[in-house]
Amino acid sequence: MESKTARLTVLIDPVKKKAFEELCAAQDLTSSQVVRQLIRDYLDTHGASYSTKSKHATGTKS
Repeated sequence: MESKTARLTVLIDPVKKKAFEELCAAQDLTSSQVVRQLIRDYLDTHGASYSTKSKHATGTKS
C-alpha cells in the first residue's frame, strides 16, 4: 500500500476547484483520491517508475 505522507499544494482558480469538488462528491470520491489516480495515470502514460508501483498492475481503472 502507498504511504500518504507527502503533501502537494496546487493553486487552482476557485471556480474550477468548486466544480472539481462537486464532481468528486457526486462520484462518491474525495478530491485526493482523484488527484492520486490522475498522478498514477500520468506516471504510467509517460513510463515513469517508482517504488510503490505494482509489478502486477492490470491497467484497469476503478
